Amino acid sequence: MTPRYPIYIVSKGRWESRLTAKALIKRDIPFHIVIEPQEYDQYASVIDKDKILILPFSNLGQGSIPARNWIWEHSISTGAKRHWILDDNIRDFYVFYRNRLYKTTDDITFRAIEEWVDAHENIALAGMQYKMFVPKTHSRYPITLNTRIYSCILIDNSLPFRWRGVYNEDTDLSLRVLKAGYCTALFNVYPAEKIATMKMRGGNTDTIYKAKDSRLRMALSLMQQHPDVVDVTYKWGRYQHKVDYTRFAKNKPILKRDISLPRIKFYD
Repeated sequence: MTPRYPIYIVSKGRWESRLTAKALIKRDIPFHIVIEPQEYDQYASVIDKDKILILPFSNLGQGSIPARNWIWEHSISTGAKRHWILDDNIRDFYVFYRNRLYKTTDDITFRAIEEWVDAHENIALAGMQYKMFVPKTHSRYPITLNTRIYSCILIDNSLPFRWRGVYNEDTDLSLRVLKAGYCTALFNVYPAEKIATMKMRGGNTDTIYKAKDSRLRMALSLMQQHPDVVDVTYKWGRYQHKVDYTRFAKNKPILKRDISLPRIKFYD
């Protein structure tokens, strides 16, 4: 039950921690880690060279956007219908069952998401909920539809979009596909344990997030891109964006004609 679609980790300055790579290796899940050329020796000293893809550019000052778009095109060049793109600060993967979290030991969560997505005509993005958002004290449906997909994303390669901007690229891409009438699927049943943004050295933490007003810049940039559904708020001691996803409730998943699923309620 290996994943059907290629898995890419976009990484910079984290060859020592390499959390996501370690989590995938522990589960014997195939992947590529995509890095800038000046860091090849460091990554190659701790990761199998066959797993490393080297970008044809470095230090562009645009965060991970150029690397993400390069990965999208690389995936298409392999003939893949979809691809996974993972942040490099994911510690573990879980199954959430009867309000308990069980750490996985294989690749079943990736393949299960792929199977569900491929059973539908119009799922543009799918991914794993953050572990912190599936507390044991609350029950929930296996899937939340039409919301943001972060950090561990299965992308339809045929989408007429690409990554853009500098900040909040996950939310921006999610909103663009929703506005185009597609659906997104966030899997609460398969959470990922990701280290909080700006809590680890490397990646964007040492570049675009290091400015003192980076939180405000992030929120304002998303509001400028999507003023119809985004506001800037201040809570928990920092600025952040607030998105109204209710307008996308009309986007309904379309099951392929030759597919039948169990008669259970997957989502609210």
